Amino acid sequence: MRSYLVPFSLAATMLATACNENKSATGNHEGAATMSADSLAKHIAVLASDEFQGRKPFTEGETKTINYLKEQFAQVGLEPGNGDSYFQDVPMVNITTAAAPAMQVESAKGKFTLKGYDDYVIWTDRTDSLITLDKSDLVFAGYGVVAPEYNWNDYAGLDVKGKVVLVLVNDPGFNSGDSSLFKGKTMTYYGRWTYKFEEAARQGAKGCLIVHNTQAASYPFAVVQNNWNGSRLRLDNRGKSEQLCDVIGWVSGPTANKLLTAAGLDSTILAKADVRGFKGTPLPVKLSTTMRVKTVYNQSHNVIGKLTGSKRPDEYIIYTAHWDHLGIGKADEKGDTIYNGAFDNASATAGLLELARAFKSLPEKPERTILFLSVTAEEQGLWGSAWYAQNPIYPAAKTIANINMDGLSPFEATKDIIVVGQGQSELEDYLKEAAEKAGRYVAFENHPEAGYYYRSDHFNFAKAGIPALYTERGIDVVGKGKEYGEKVHEEYQEKHYHRPSDEYDAATWTLAGGLDDLKLLFEVGKRIAFGDKVPGWKDGSEFKAKR
Repeated sequence: MRSYLVPFSLAATMLATACNENKSATGNHEGAATMSADSLAKHIAVLASDEFQGRKPFTEGETKTINYLKEQFAQVGLEPGNGDSYFQDVPMVNITTAAAPAMQVESAKGKFTLKGYDDYVIWTDRTDSLITLDKSDLVFAGYGVVAPEYNWNDYAGLDVKGKVVLVLVNDPGFNSGDSSLFKGKTMTYYGRWTYKFEEAARQGAKGCLIVHNTQAASYPFAVVQNNWNGSRLRLDNRGKSEQLCDVIGWVSGPTANKLLTAAGLDSTILAKADVRGFKGTPLPVKLSTTMRVKTVYNQSHNVIGKLTGSKRPDEYIIYTAHWDHLGIGKADEKGDTIYNGAFDNASATAGLLELARAFKSLPEKPERTILFLSVTAEEQGLWGSAWYAQNPIYPAAKTIANINMDGLSPFEATKDIIVVGQGQSELEDYLKEAAEKAGRYVAFENHPEAGYYYRSDHFNFAKAGIPALYTERGIDVVGKGKEYGEKVHEEYQEKHYHRPSDEYDAATWTLAGGLDDLKLLFEVGKRIAFGDKVPGWKDGSEFKAKR
């Protein structure tokens, strides 16, 4: 817990604040006691049923899901969160690409061909019917990062306008092992592949290709290959000025080495990008390929309910959980084609309903307004939360905190709850206090180099400067320990994550762990809702300046 030194003259104010917070956030279980595993299970069973068809945007599954949430919000007694509506329209476009099967490479050393899917994977965020690379120049731009606060600019002195940039994934501190570079092994947003594409577009590049590395990306090239000639949802930004590259994607490590060899270089140049002062360089290589594009415009929907505050109604706390999953797709080994998404994310969507019920049950109305926002298209790129952040119904400057849930534990209670993004905001300290009062403790993610803080809906609120908390289920299972809990976690990742087998199982889903975590998140929100103090960003967070 961060300590604060204040003048003695503020003692009375501090004492009043402490009493207010203690009255509402500690020492009692008002509200939290109304939440139950049975109620959670009821909602999960409905949302993850085959009837809801995997809850993919633009399908009948979306219609059933958002209407169910609307009905439940109304039953709980929440007001519509968008004027007289519980819905916020999210205009989107579905982009389906058909890339040519090969890419031609020309250099002074000769010509050769790269094979799509095997050597590289490309797609586009543009809606032009035909995308072309015609002997486009290639430039190596290190990590593709422009970070003034870290005194780092990989594009300094480079002309990349109309060219394709080749960049590395993650941050300079990851590969170098130098803890003084960025955050060392802990990924910042500059390390995320999404940032690489955004920055390349800002620099005027025609394309951006990221060199894949399993450790640096935290997943194998096979995950990237899932994007080959598929369809992707994006926000419909027609009429808005948006900088986009024509071609974005990845090349495998061996393919990157082929390109460097063709340019008369070798892989040692990649390591040089880890050193401060590195200068990018044009590569005497030209790339040619094409990609056909089909687009369909439609609307999806966020669902939002409101509990208006009694004393500070124009200050807001937002709880979020994404309602969408993957819909109907490729059959698994049992022939099941429905990706039910029970854990991901029917569980947390059900948790949102339980939180609403808990806050409504309080004998005193929360002083600040609490919003319950279930967003669309998280699985497609965090688009529902991005739309809300870009088009907020309630001012970002008046939004005090975001508490995001993406999967509640289906199984036993744990001693720990895991914070993703250690050192980001004071919400972490609020959670620590709540956990200690419940006889539990806060732990931190085992793999900060994977950048999970940038992979769920809270991230879009963080980018808008709103302090955001994101937690994962713990692994220190009561009576069974961490080794058992880690094994359960790994089994889900290997066997059920984004597969049809992510289904609700009444026989094994006790939801004890998820319920305990939900109660802690409730206490954090309650403390903010009744307290005078508001959480802020911690020193060292890349989002602090946004506030």
